[in-house]
Amino acid sequence: MKCLTIIGARPQFIKAAVVSRAIRHNENIEEIIVHTGQHYDNSMSDLFFAEMTIPKPKYNLGICNLSHGAMTGQMLEQIEKIIWHEQPDIVLVYGDTNSTLAGALAAKKLHVKVAHVEAGLRSFNMNMPEEINRILTDRISDILFCPTQTAMNNLQKEGLGNMSCQILNCGDVMYDAATFYASQSRKPTEEIPPKFILCTVHRAENTDNEKILRSILKALEQLSENIPVLIPLHPRTKAKLTAIQYDFDNSKIHFIAPVGYLEMIFLLQHCELVMTDSGGLQKEAYFFHRNCVTLRNETEWIELVTNGFNSIAGVETDNIICTVQKVMKQNPDYSVDLYGDGNAGQKIVNHLSLCCGQDKIR
Repeated sequence: MKCLTIIGARPQFIKAAVVSRAIRHNENIEEIIVHTGQHYDNSMSDLFFAEMTIPKPKYNLGICNLSHGAMTGQMLEQIEKIIWHEQPDIVLVYGDTNSTLAGALAAKKLHVKVAHVEAGLRSFNMNMPEEINRILTDRISDILFCPTQTAMNNLQKEGLGNMSCQILNCGDVMYDAATFYASQSRKPTEEIPPKFILCTVHRAENTDNEKILRSILKALEQLSENIPVLIPLHPRTKAKLTAIQYDFDNSKIHFIAPVGYLEMIFLLQHCELVMTDSGGLQKEAYFFHRNCVTLRNETEWIELVTNGFNSIAGVETDNIICTVQKVMKQNPDYSVDLYGDGNAGQKIVNHLSLCCGQDKIR
């Protein structure tokens, strides 16, 4: 079986590292990796590939810094050409990016099977481009690899259980990654405070709206008066802060350069709390037994909220501060199993391997 893997952004690098490692130990599957280039900071992209030993992509499309429509359209055009040339048996896509949707559409238009890793997630916020991408990808996929029972339930409620596709709960590949790479964590080269809150802000709905961005920053500034808020500054966020003339020199927030996955694990292992608008980091906080405050009005990972590991703070300054103060006092039971047994990648590859030589994957 020839498997064409489409990736383009940091979370997909992490997930693909897990599955690609399992594929390399399976003689029945040949993997060809396509990097769309959606993650527009090349140094960050190269770092993740190197430290996670992801096989070098055969194709790097370099498509970035475009509008959603232009980016998705160019990816669709280029991936279609690759599919024609490579003639894969299946196209493997991850998550909810433009790369995900473009890969799935290109494959489906050419009657090539699609497998979606991290299927079934829903924020129920149609203003999020990611929500549109994941819904459309799920609808046209042949194999839906879900990370949780909640994701399975979402697909069943949408009627996909009555369609000609397979829906499997394999666990979360990001949990596989966390357990595999935990012992390889590496301290960032920049100075790190002895106690700190780890924070990331990068989503368009937070960074593209100056009022929201300033509201979040105001909360982070006030919190930093008691304990430093450390932000590995995403290139996109840095550009937005520069555009609104944010005063970096006099900020109480502790900004550092973007970090690789192994450095992020170190920060997770040593922080007091996680604040983020990232879906992946919400889970990673749980994996490393750190309470999390989400800087959004909703989350796809509702089991984290239900079990007390994550609290939704929204984007208003006072709400963020109050939520952080409350969460810092909480001590939830992290023995609860939410994301599988750490073998999601192997389960995915085992299932794909069973399809080898079959005319129909369904």
